[in-house]
Amino acid sequence: MKDEKILLEFILEAIDRIRSFTEAGEKAFYEDVKTQDAVLRNFQTIGQAADDISDDTQDAHSEIEWGDIIGFRNVIVHDYLGLDLPTVWSIIAKELPPLREKITSLLESL
Repeated sequence: MKDEKILLEFILEAIDRIRSFTEAGEKAFYEDVKTQDAVLRNFQTIGQAADDISDDTQDAHSEIEWGDIIGFRNVIVHDYLGLDLPTVWSIIAKELPPLREKITSLLESL
């Protein structure tokens, strides 16, 4: 079994990287393929780490949308042609900040 604290810290690190990579804003994100690739790679990392979190922990912390996180990773990996950048940006802008808070709270409770 993988150390869940390490996995959660890894998720936070990936979230912070995405925030750092996209601090120049939405327009810059759309115009820079390297930034898009870096962001998508970190979303993959988040999804894989989330998938490695035990079912017990996921069930105990249902306030975190584990299935959506893992599902988005699967879309990136397996249906990358179906990705659209506005959806990715929306996740960055709307979903990552609350996810970061929830993961931080979970880490603090361990």
